[in-house]
Amino acid sequence: MAGIVAAGVIAGCRRGGDADVLEFWAMGREGEVVQRLVPEFERRHPGARVRVQQIPWSAAHEKLLTAYVGGAMPDVVQVGNTWLAELAALGALAPVEDALAVRDDALAARDDARASVAADLAAGSDEFPGVVAATAIDGERFGVPWYVDTRVLFYRRDLLRAAGVDAPPATWDGWVAAMERLARGGERYAVLLPMTEWEPPVIFAMQRGATLLRDGDRFGDFRSPAFRAALDFYRSLFQRGLAPRAGAARSANVYQDFASGWFSILISGPWNLGEMTRRLPALADAWATAPLPTFAGEGPGVSLAGGASLAVVRTSPHAELAWRWIAFLAEPAQQLAFWRLTGDLPARPSAWREAGLADAPRTAAFWRQLARVQAPPTVPEWERIAAKITEHAEDVVRGAVALDDALTALDRDVDAMLEKRRWMLDRAAARGAAAAPVRGRTAAAGDASARARPGPAGDPVGGGRS
Repeated sequence: MAGIVAAGVIAGCRRGGDADVLEFWAMGREGEVVQRLVPEFERRHPGARVRVQQIPWSAAHEKLLTAYVGGAMPDVVQVGNTWLAELAALGALAPVEDALAVRDDALAARDDARASVAADLAAGSDEFPGVVAATAIDGERFGVPWYVDTRVLFYRRDLLRAAGVDAPPATWDGWVAAMERLARGGERYAVLLPMTEWEPPVIFAMQRGATLLRDGDRFGDFRSPAFRAALDFYRSLFQRGLAPRAGAARSANVYQDFASGWFSILISGPWNLGEMTRRLPALADAWATAPLPTFAGEGPGVSLAGGASLAVVRTSPHAELAWRWIAFLAEPAQQLAFWRLTGDLPARPSAWREAGLADAPRTAAFWRQLARVQAPPTVPEWERIAAKITEHAEDVVRGAVALDDALTALDRDVDAMLEKRRWMLDRAAARGAAAAPVRGRTAAAGDASARARPGPAGDPVGGGRS
Protein backbone atom coordinates (compact mmCIF):
# COMPACT_ATOMS: atom_id res chain seq x y z
CA MET A 1 0.00 0.00 0.00
CA ALA A 2 2.81 2.38 0.92
CA GLY A 3 4.37 1.77 -2.45
CA ILE A 4 1.12 2.50 -4.25
CA VAL A 5 0.69 5.74 -2.28
CA ALA A 6 4.26 6.83 -2.95
CA ALA A 7 3.89 6.09 -6.62
CA GLY A 8 0.67 8.10 -6.70
CA VAL A 9 2.29 11.08 -5.01
CA ILE A 10 5.24 11.08 -7.35
CA ALA A 11 3.03 10.69 -10.40
CA GLY A 12 1.00 13.66 -9.21
CA CYS A 13 4.15 15.80 -8.99
CA ARG A 14 5.29 15.47 -12.55
CA ARG A 15 5.04 18.46 -14.84
CA GLY A 16 5.24 17.37 -18.42
CA GLY A 17 7.94 14.79 -17.67
CA ASP A 18 10.10 17.22 -15.66
CA ALA A 19 11.63 16.19 -12.38
CA ASP A 20 9.32 16.10 -9.36
CA VAL A 21 9.79 19.60 -8.01
CA LEU A 22 7.94 21.29 -5.16
CA GLU A 23 8.30 25.05 -5.35
CA PHE A 24 8.65 26.77 -1.94
CA TRP A 25 8.94 30.52 -1.38
CA ALA A 26 10.51 31.50 1.94
CA MET A 27 11.40 34.98 3.17
CA GLY A 28 14.60 36.55 4.39
CA ARG A 29 17.15 34.44 6.23
CA GLU A 30 14.62 31.66 6.68
CA GLY A 31 14.69 31.16 2.92
CA GLU A 32 18.44 30.67 3.04
CA VAL A 33 18.58 28.40 6.05
CA VAL A 34 15.63 26.13 5.34
CA GLN A 35 17.55 24.65 2.42
CA ARG A 36 19.62 22.70 4.94
CA LEU A 37 16.50 20.76 5.92
CA VAL A 38 15.63 19.80 2.36
CA PRO A 39 17.95 16.74 2.02
CA GLU A 40 16.24 14.87 4.87
CA PHE A 41 12.80 15.49 3.34
CA GLU A 42 13.98 14.35 -0.07
CA ARG A 43 15.53 11.25 1.50
CA ARG A 44 12.16 10.35 2.97
CA HIS A 45 10.40 10.98 -0.32
CA PRO A 46 12.51 9.40 -3.05
CA GLY A 47 12.00 11.07 -6.39
CA ALA A 48 10.62 14.29 -4.97
CA ARG A 49 12.60 17.54 -4.93
CA VAL A 50 12.07 20.83 -3.09
CA ARG A 51 13.22 24.01 -4.79
CA VAL A 52 13.47 26.93 -2.35
CA GLN A 53 13.29 30.51 -3.60
CA GLN A 54 14.54 33.08 -1.11
CA ILE A 55 12.64 36.37 -1.19
CA PRO A 56 13.55 39.53 0.75
CA TRP A 57 10.90 40.48 3.30
CA SER A 58 10.80 43.99 1.83
CA ALA A 59 9.62 42.63 -1.53
CA ALA A 60 7.63 39.62 -0.36
CA HIS A 61 4.14 41.12 -0.10
CA GLU A 62 4.21 42.69 -3.54
CA LYS A 63 5.73 39.58 -5.09
CA LEU A 64 3.02 37.36 -3.66
CA LEU A 65 0.24 39.56 -5.01
CA THR A 66 1.92 39.92 -8.37
CA ALA A 67 2.45 36.17 -8.63
CA TYR A 68 -1.18 35.56 -7.73
CA VAL A 69 -2.48 37.87 -10.43
CA GLY A 70 -0.06 36.36 -12.94
CA GLY A 71 -0.90 32.77 -12.05
CA ALA A 72 2.71 32.16 -11.04
CA MET A 73 2.35 31.14 -7.43
CA PRO A 74 4.58 28.37 -6.03
CA ASP A 75 3.25 25.28 -4.24
CA VAL A 76 4.00 26.40 -0.67
CA VAL A 77 4.56 29.90 0.69
CA GLN A 78 5.83 31.38 3.93
CA VAL A 79 3.40 34.09 4.96
CA GLY A 80 3.48 36.66 7.72
CA ASN A 81 0.41 36.01 9.84
CA THR A 82 -1.05 39.47 9.20
CA TRP A 83 -1.01 38.72 5.45
CA LEU A 84 -3.04 35.53 5.68
CA ALA A 85 -6.43 37.24 5.66
CA GLU A 86 -5.59 39.12 2.48
CA LEU A 87 -4.39 36.01 0.63
CA ALA A 88 -7.29 33.95 1.91
CA ALA A 89 -9.67 36.65 0.74
CA LEU A 90 -8.20 36.35 -2.74
CA GLY A 91 -8.79 32.62 -2.69
CA ALA A 92 -5.06 32.01 -3.06
CA LEU A 93 -4.65 29.53 -0.19
CA ALA A 94 -5.94 26.05 0.56
CA PRO A 95 -7.57 25.47 3.96
CA VAL A 96 -5.55 23.50 6.49
CA GLU A 97 -8.44 21.10 6.71
CA ASP A 98 -7.12 19.65 3.46
CA ALA A 99 -4.26 18.18 5.52
CA LEU A 100 -6.81 15.68 6.76
CA ALA A 101 -6.47 13.95 3.42
CA VAL A 102 -2.75 13.54 4.09
CA ARG A 103 -3.56 12.10 7.49
CA ASP A 104 -5.99 9.60 6.02
CA ASP A 105 -3.45 8.59 3.41
CA ALA A 106 -0.77 8.13 6.07
CA LEU A 107 -3.08 6.00 8.16
CA ALA A 108 -3.83 3.86 5.15
CA ALA A 109 -0.10 3.49 4.58
CA ARG A 110 0.41 2.59 8.27
CA ASP A 111 2.73 5.59 8.70
CA ASP A 112 1.76 6.50 12.25
CA ALA A 113 4.36 9.26 12.66
CA ARG A 114 3.21 11.12 9.56
CA ALA A 115 -0.42 10.58 10.45
CA SER A 116 0.20 12.05 13.88
CA VAL A 117 1.77 15.21 12.46
CA ALA A 118 -0.98 15.62 9.87
CA ALA A 119 -3.62 15.15 12.55
CA ASP A 120 -1.90 17.80 14.70
CA LEU A 121 -1.92 20.22 11.78
CA ALA A 122 -5.59 19.71 11.24
CA ALA A 123 -6.62 19.72 14.89
CA GLY A 124 -4.28 22.45 16.17
CA SER A 125 -2.89 20.36 19.04
CA ASP A 126 0.70 20.92 20.23
CA GLU A 127 0.46 24.53 19.13
CA PHE A 128 -0.01 27.86 20.90
CA PRO A 129 -3.76 28.58 20.75
CA GLY A 130 -3.32 32.35 20.45
CA VAL A 131 -0.99 31.93 17.47
CA VAL A 132 -3.25 29.38 15.81
CA ALA A 133 -6.13 31.84 16.14
CA ALA A 134 -4.12 34.29 14.03
CA THR A 135 -4.18 31.80 11.15
CA ALA A 136 -7.96 31.41 11.15
CA ILE A 137 -10.18 33.51 8.94
CA ASP A 138 -13.83 33.37 9.94
CA GLY A 139 -13.15 30.14 11.78
CA GLU A 140 -11.19 28.34 9.07
CA ARG A 141 -7.41 27.91 9.18
CA PHE A 142 -5.23 28.79 6.20
CA GLY A 143 -1.74 28.59 7.70
CA VAL A 144 0.38 26.29 9.85
CA PRO A 145 2.62 28.25 12.24
CA TRP A 146 6.28 27.70 11.25
CA TYR A 147 7.79 29.84 13.96
CA VAL A 148 6.23 32.13 16.52
CA ASP A 149 6.97 35.53 17.91
CA THR A 150 5.40 37.99 20.22
CA ARG A 151 6.54 41.13 22.03
CA VAL A 152 7.98 41.27 25.53
CA LEU A 153 10.08 43.76 27.49
CA PHE A 154 13.83 43.90 26.88
CA TYR A 155 15.30 45.87 29.76
CA ARG A 156 18.62 46.87 31.34
CA ARG A 157 18.61 44.81 34.51
CA ASP A 158 21.74 46.55 35.81
CA LEU A 159 20.26 50.05 35.42
CA LEU A 160 16.96 48.99 36.92
CA ARG A 161 18.77 47.63 39.97
CA ALA A 162 20.86 50.82 40.22
CA ALA A 163 17.54 52.70 40.31
CA GLY A 164 16.42 50.60 43.26
CA VAL A 165 14.18 48.13 41.40
CA ASP A 166 15.42 44.60 41.98
CA ALA A 167 12.81 42.68 39.99
CA PRO A 168 10.68 43.57 36.96
CA PRO A 169 7.29 44.87 38.11
CA ALA A 170 4.18 42.88 37.16
CA THR A 171 1.99 45.93 36.47
CA TRP A 172 2.21 49.01 34.28
CA ASP A 173 1.88 51.16 37.39
CA GLY A 174 4.98 49.46 38.75
CA TRP A 175 6.88 49.91 35.49
CA VAL A 176 5.91 53.59 35.20
CA ALA A 177 7.22 54.15 38.73
CA ALA A 178 10.46 52.43 37.71
CA MET A 179 10.63 54.50 34.52
CA GLU A 180 10.40 57.68 36.58
CA ARG A 181 13.60 56.63 38.32
CA LEU A 182 15.37 55.81 35.06
CA ALA A 183 14.57 58.97 33.05
CA ARG A 184 16.92 61.95 33.30
CA GLY A 185 15.16 65.11 32.16
CA GLY A 186 15.54 64.84 28.40
CA GLU A 187 19.08 63.47 28.51
CA ARG A 188 18.13 59.87 29.16
CA TYR A 189 14.82 58.16 28.68
CA ALA A 190 13.25 55.08 30.16
CA VAL A 191 11.60 53.42 27.18
CA LEU A 192 11.94 53.62 23.40
CA LEU A 193 8.59 53.61 21.58
CA PRO A 194 9.23 54.22 17.88
CA MET A 195 6.25 56.12 16.51
CA THR A 196 6.56 54.19 13.27
CA GLU A 197 5.28 51.08 15.08
CA TRP A 198 1.58 50.37 15.50
CA GLU A 199 2.24 47.48 17.88
CA PRO A 200 2.65 49.32 21.23
CA PRO A 201 -0.62 51.30 21.11
CA VAL A 202 -2.47 48.23 19.83
CA ILE A 203 -1.03 46.08 22.63
CA PHE A 204 -2.10 48.65 25.21
CA ALA A 205 -5.55 48.70 23.62
CA MET A 206 -5.88 44.91 23.69
CA GLN A 207 -4.83 44.92 27.34
CA ARG A 208 -7.59 47.45 28.01
CA GLY A 209 -10.08 45.12 26.32
CA ALA A 210 -10.50 47.05 23.07
CA THR A 211 -11.72 45.06 20.08
CA LEU A 212 -10.47 47.68 17.56
CA LEU A 213 -13.31 46.85 15.17
CA ARG A 214 -17.01 46.30 15.86
CA ASP A 215 -20.15 44.85 14.39
CA GLY A 216 -18.53 41.84 12.79
CA ASP A 217 -15.41 43.83 11.86
CA ARG A 218 -17.55 46.14 9.74
CA PHE A 219 -16.60 49.42 11.47
CA GLY A 220 -13.76 50.94 13.43
CA ASP A 221 -14.21 51.04 17.21
CA PHE A 222 -11.44 53.44 18.16
CA ARG A 223 -13.67 55.90 20.05
CA SER A 224 -14.44 53.14 22.53
CA PRO A 225 -13.47 53.93 26.16
CA ALA A 226 -10.96 51.05 26.10
CA PHE A 227 -9.03 52.27 23.06
CA ARG A 228 -9.20 55.89 24.26
CA ALA A 229 -7.68 54.89 27.63
CA ALA A 230 -4.94 52.92 25.87
CA LEU A 231 -3.96 55.76 23.54
CA ASP A 232 -4.05 58.21 26.46
CA PHE A 233 -1.63 55.95 28.37
CA TYR A 234 0.62 55.70 25.29
CA ARG A 235 0.63 59.51 24.97
CA SER A 236 1.37 59.94 28.68
CA LEU A 237 4.68 58.08 28.37
CA PHE A 238 5.88 60.81 25.99
CA GLN A 239 4.29 63.70 27.90
CA ARG A 240 6.02 62.64 31.11
CA GLY A 241 9.40 62.49 29.39
CA LEU A 242 9.69 58.73 29.78
CA ALA A 243 9.84 58.08 26.02
CA PRO A 244 11.61 60.30 23.46
CA ARG A 245 9.34 61.95 20.90
CA ALA A 246 12.21 61.77 18.42
CA GLY A 247 12.01 57.99 18.78
CA ALA A 248 13.81 55.90 16.20
CA ALA A 249 14.67 59.01 14.19
CA ARG A 250 16.89 60.22 17.05
CA SER A 251 18.36 56.80 17.66
CA ALA A 252 20.99 56.24 14.97
CA ASN A 253 21.73 52.83 16.43
CA VAL A 254 19.21 51.26 18.76
CA TYR A 255 21.76 48.79 20.15
CA GLN A 256 24.35 51.46 20.89
CA ASP A 257 21.73 53.63 22.57
CA PHE A 258 20.51 50.66 24.62
CA ALA A 259 24.13 49.96 25.58
CA SER A 260 24.80 53.59 26.51
CA GLY A 261 21.67 53.74 28.65
CA TRP A 262 20.00 56.44 26.53
CA PHE A 263 16.98 54.26 27.01
CA SER A 264 16.62 51.16 29.19
CA ILE A 265 13.44 49.41 28.03
CA LEU A 266 12.26 48.24 24.64
CA ILE A 267 9.07 46.41 23.65
CA SER A 268 10.39 43.97 21.08
CA GLY A 269 10.41 40.43 19.74
CA PRO A 270 12.59 37.31 19.65
CA TRP A 271 14.70 38.53 16.71
CA ASN A 272 16.46 40.80 19.23
CA LEU A 273 17.56 37.86 21.40
CA GLY A 274 20.24 37.02 18.87
CA GLU A 275 20.93 40.60 17.81
CA MET A 276 21.56 41.86 21.34
CA THR A 277 23.67 38.84 22.20
CA ARG A 278 25.77 39.36 19.09
CA ARG A 279 26.01 43.17 19.19
CA LEU A 280 26.35 43.70 22.94
CA PRO A 281 28.76 41.06 24.25
CA ALA A 282 30.04 43.41 26.95
CA LEU A 283 26.49 43.62 28.37
CA ALA A 284 25.92 39.86 28.43
CA ASP A 285 24.71 39.92 32.05
CA ALA A 286 23.26 43.42 32.01
CA TRP A 287 20.00 42.90 30.12
CA ALA A 288 17.06 40.58 30.50
CA THR A 289 13.56 39.97 29.21
CA ALA A 290 10.21 39.99 30.99
CA PRO A 291 6.63 39.29 29.94
CA LEU A 292 4.50 42.36 29.42
CA PRO A 293 2.96 43.80 32.57
CA THR A 294 -0.75 44.19 33.01
CA PHE A 295 -2.97 47.15 33.80
CA ALA A 296 -4.98 45.07 36.24
CA GLY A 297 -5.42 41.48 37.29
CA GLU A 298 -3.12 38.55 36.95
CA GLY A 299 -0.27 38.83 34.48
CA PRO A 300 1.25 38.71 32.08
CA GLY A 301 -0.61 41.29 30.08
CA VAL A 302 -1.77 40.39 26.59
CA SER A 303 0.70 40.75 23.74
CA LEU A 304 0.46 40.26 19.99
CA ALA A 305 0.40 36.85 18.34
CA GLY A 306 3.02 37.00 15.63
CA GLY A 307 5.33 34.87 13.55
CA ALA A 308 5.15 33.29 10.15
CA SER A 309 3.07 30.45 8.82
CA LEU A 310 3.30 27.99 5.98
CA ALA A 311 0.46 27.73 3.51
CA VAL A 312 -0.37 25.61 0.50
CA VAL A 313 -1.37 27.51 -2.61
CA ARG A 314 -4.86 26.52 -3.68
CA THR A 315 -3.87 25.92 -7.30
CA SER A 316 -0.80 23.81 -6.49
CA PRO A 317 -0.65 20.67 -8.63
CA HIS A 318 1.40 19.07 -5.82
CA ALA A 319 -0.97 19.65 -2.95
CA GLU A 320 -0.42 16.33 -1.22
CA LEU A 321 3.36 16.60 -1.32
CA ALA A 322 3.01 20.24 -0.27
CA TRP A 323 1.14 19.21 2.90
CA ARG A 324 3.79 16.58 3.58
CA TRP A 325 6.51 19.26 3.29
CA ILE A 326 4.64 21.43 5.78
CA ALA A 327 4.06 18.48 8.11
CA PHE A 328 7.80 17.72 7.91
CA LEU A 329 8.79 21.30 8.81
CA ALA A 330 6.28 21.21 11.68
CA GLU A 331 7.79 18.10 13.27
CA PRO A 332 9.30 18.94 16.68
CA ALA A 333 12.69 17.64 15.55
CA GLN A 334 12.72 19.90 12.48
CA GLN A 335 11.43 22.81 14.55
CA LEU A 336 14.39 22.44 16.89
CA ALA A 337 16.82 22.08 14.01
CA PHE A 338 15.42 25.29 12.51
CA TRP A 339 15.64 27.10 15.85
CA ARG A 340 19.30 26.13 16.18
CA LEU A 341 19.97 27.45 12.68
CA THR A 342 17.98 30.68 12.89
CA GLY A 343 17.03 31.47 16.47
CA ASP A 344 13.36 31.53 15.40
CA LEU A 345 11.19 30.30 18.25
CA PRO A 346 9.50 26.92 17.61
CA ALA A 347 5.78 26.89 16.96
CA ARG A 348 5.30 23.61 18.84
CA PRO A 349 5.30 23.62 22.66
CA SER A 350 6.71 20.09 22.75
CA ALA A 351 9.85 21.39 21.00
CA TRP A 352 10.21 24.12 23.65
CA ARG A 353 10.04 21.56 26.43
CA GLU A 354 12.45 19.20 24.75
CA ALA A 355 15.08 21.95 24.31
CA GLY A 356 14.55 23.50 27.73
CA LEU A 357 13.54 26.84 26.19
CA ALA A 358 10.58 27.21 28.51
CA ASP A 359 12.94 27.54 31.49
CA ALA A 360 15.97 29.15 29.89
CA PRO A 361 16.93 32.74 30.73
CA ARG A 362 15.44 35.24 28.27
CA THR A 363 13.34 32.69 26.29
CA ALA A 364 11.34 31.85 29.42
CA ALA A 365 9.70 35.28 29.17
CA PHE A 366 8.52 34.43 25.65
CA TRP A 367 7.19 31.06 26.83
CA ARG A 368 5.06 32.76 29.46
CA GLN A 369 4.00 35.48 27.06
CA LEU A 370 2.91 33.06 24.34
CA ALA A 371 0.24 31.81 26.70
CA ARG A 372 -1.26 35.33 26.64
CA VAL A 373 -1.25 36.47 23.04
CA GLN A 374 -3.97 37.78 20.81
CA ALA A 375 -4.15 38.39 17.08
CA PRO A 376 -5.26 41.70 15.62
CA PRO A 377 -8.46 41.53 13.55
CA THR A 378 -8.02 39.00 10.73
CA VAL A 379 -9.39 41.17 7.96
CA PRO A 380 -7.66 41.79 4.63
CA GLU A 381 -7.59 45.51 5.35
CA TRP A 382 -5.53 45.15 8.55
CA GLU A 383 -2.19 46.34 7.15
CA ARG A 384 -3.78 49.61 6.01
CA ILE A 385 -5.70 49.99 9.26
CA ALA A 386 -2.49 49.50 11.25
CA ALA A 387 -0.79 52.21 9.19
CA LYS A 388 -3.64 54.60 10.02
CA ILE A 389 -3.33 53.81 13.74
CA THR A 390 0.36 54.71 13.53
CA GLU A 391 -0.42 57.96 11.71
CA HIS A 392 -3.09 59.19 14.12
CA ALA A 393 -1.23 58.03 17.24
CA GLU A 394 1.81 60.08 16.17
CA ASP A 395 -0.39 63.15 15.65
CA VAL A 396 -1.68 62.74 19.20
CA VAL A 397 1.80 62.26 20.69
CA ARG A 398 3.15 65.33 18.89
CA GLY A 399 0.16 67.40 20.04
CA ALA A 400 -0.90 68.16 16.48
CA VAL A 401 -4.42 66.84 17.07
CA ALA A 402 -6.55 66.50 20.19
CA LEU A 403 -7.03 62.91 21.35
CA ASP A 404 -10.77 62.73 20.70
CA ASP A 405 -10.45 64.42 17.32
CA ALA A 406 -7.82 61.86 16.32
CA LEU A 407 -10.04 58.97 17.37
CA THR A 408 -12.95 60.39 15.40
CA ALA A 409 -10.74 60.73 12.33
CA LEU A 410 -9.37 57.21 12.82
CA ASP A 411 -12.85 55.73 12.95
CA ARG A 412 -13.80 57.67 9.84
CA ASP A 413 -10.74 56.47 7.92
CA VAL A 414 -11.19 52.86 8.96
CA ASP A 415 -14.89 52.89 8.19
CA ALA A 416 -14.02 53.99 4.66
CA MET A 417 -11.51 51.13 4.33
CA LEU A 418 -14.15 48.64 5.42
CA GLU A 419 -16.84 49.89 3.05
CA LYS A 420 -16.34 47.03 0.62
CA ARG A 421 -16.37 44.50 3.45
CA ARG A 422 -19.75 45.79 4.60
CA TRP A 423 -21.07 45.62 1.06
CA MET A 424 -19.89 42.02 0.69
CA LEU A 425 -21.35 40.96 4.01
CA ASP A 426 -24.66 42.65 3.33
CA ARG A 427 -24.87 41.05 -0.09
CA ALA A 428 -24.14 37.62 1.36
CA ALA A 429 -26.83 38.14 3.97
CA ALA A 430 -29.30 39.21 1.31
CA ARG A 431 -28.65 36.00 -0.55
CA GLY A 432 -29.45 34.00 2.49
CA ALA A 433 -25.83 32.96 2.81
CA ALA A 434 -25.29 34.50 6.22
CA ALA A 435 -24.78 31.07 7.69
CA ALA A 436 -22.06 30.23 5.16
CA PRO A 437 -18.42 31.18 5.82
CA VAL A 438 -17.59 34.63 4.53
CA ARG A 439 -13.85 33.92 4.83
CA GLY A 440 -12.94 37.61 5.00
CA ARG A 441 -13.36 37.58 1.24
CA THR A 442 -13.53 41.34 1.13
CA ALA A 443 -10.34 42.36 -0.59
CA ALA A 444 -9.40 45.94 -0.04
CA ALA A 445 -11.42 48.40 -1.99
CA GLY A 446 -9.70 49.12 -5.26
CA ASP A 447 -7.76 45.84 -5.24
CA ALA A 448 -7.75 44.96 -8.90
CA SER A 449 -6.35 41.52 -8.29
CA ALA A 450 -9.35 40.60 -6.16
CA ARG A 451 -11.76 41.67 -8.82
CA ALA A 452 -9.85 39.85 -11.50
CA ARG A 453 -9.81 36.52 -9.77
CA PRO A 454 -12.20 35.98 -6.91
CA GLY A 455 -11.71 32.83 -4.89
CA PRO A 456 -14.10 29.92 -4.75
CA ALA A 457 -17.26 30.33 -2.79
CA GLY A 458 -17.09 29.22 0.64
CA ASP A 459 -12.46 30.78 1.78
CA PRO A 460 -2.33 35.74 9.97
CA VAL A 461 4.57 41.33 13.93
CA GLY A 462 7.83 44.05 14.03
CA GLY A 463 10.46 43.67 11.70
CA GLY A 464 8.03 42.74 8.96
CA ARG A 465 7.56 39.39 10.61
CA SER A 466 4.22 39.76 12.12
